Amino acid sequence: MKAQILHGIGDIRYEETDKPRIEKGWVLVKVKAAGVCGSDIPRIYKTGAHVHPIVTGHEFSGEVIETADDNSSWRGKRVGIFPLIPCGECISCKKKMYEMCSNYNYLGSRCNGGFAECAAVPEWNLIELTDNVSYKQAAMMEPMAVAVHAMRRFHIEKDSSVCVIGLGTIGLLLTMFLKAEGIQNVYVEGNKDMQKHFAQKLGVDEEHYNVDNVVADYVFECVGKNETINRAIELAAPAGNIVLVGNPYSEMNIPKDTYWKILRKQLKLSGTWNSSYVGESGDDWHYVLNMLADGRINPEQFITHVYPLDAIQKGMEIMRDKSEDYVKVMCIS
Repeated sequence: MKAQILHGIGDIRYEETDKPRIEKGWVLVKVKAAGVCGSDIPRIYKTGAHVHPIVTGHEFSGEVIETADDNSSWRGKRVGIFPLIPCGECISCKKKMYEMCSNYNYLGSRCNGGFAECAAVPEWNLIELTDNVSYKQAAMMEPMAVAVHAMRRFHIEKDSSVCVIGLGTIGLLLTMFLKAEGIQNVYVEGNKDMQKHFAQKLGVDEEHYNVDNVVADYVFECVGKNETINRAIELAAPAGNIVLVGNPYSEMNIPKDTYWKILRKQLKLSGTWNSSYVGESGDDWHYVLNMLADGRINPEQFITHVYPLDAIQKGMEIMRDKSEDYVKVMCIS
């Protein structure tokens, strides 16, 4: 089969490789769509992965074409894929909080992932799609579940004021879910014309875009920079809630005067990581699937660039060089 294989930092090649062998409890998925995550770019061009060579890509969907067990019911099923493979033995796993597993494997960063014609995936990580959910939508379930996981850190009342700082992929998806839940008083902060365009498509008007004097019950920081974290503390209402979503760009420093505001406003700060998946209803992935199946959300609107597998490096380079505005870059078969 053909795949995009990362041999080392900056050395990614589209080439022939062996089709994955599947062991007991695993299946072979024909990849139909795969999204490029922001975390893929430093992994490919700056830091490298945990092992080399490796097929990167952890946001993907497809069809099960082969199973290790002849009696498996997964053959022929259309599936989305939870990319984290938990150890099952640590404290977090025993509590079914698999996203915080301390000894996990991960499709696309620790073992081969989705930028290939086929990928080996554990059966446990599969989520069956309903007929009305497209492969493109399913390939966006991972970032959508990350956004939902952040949103569900608190129970947000519909009349609450909410601010989303940062309108990259996660920030826009989070805004989409907040609006879908009927929360009208959603403020957002972005810095690109394309971000404003998509925010407006989600129903965010001028009075709720880049407003200086927001006082929000809930603030979601989706950037990961000093200035935006300090901004979140400034915007949070007394006894308000801040959810830290963005991965840090550099060392974090909170000025003394800003730290005092955390104390005096009695703010509640929450971290969020990955998404909850337990393989049954109630987790973040099934929440997303139900929203897709009911037609309440439209994540495909954020797909700005589409390439075949042999050309997906063009999209990766756009993300690396920021040579064009983009939200979600996707590879389709």
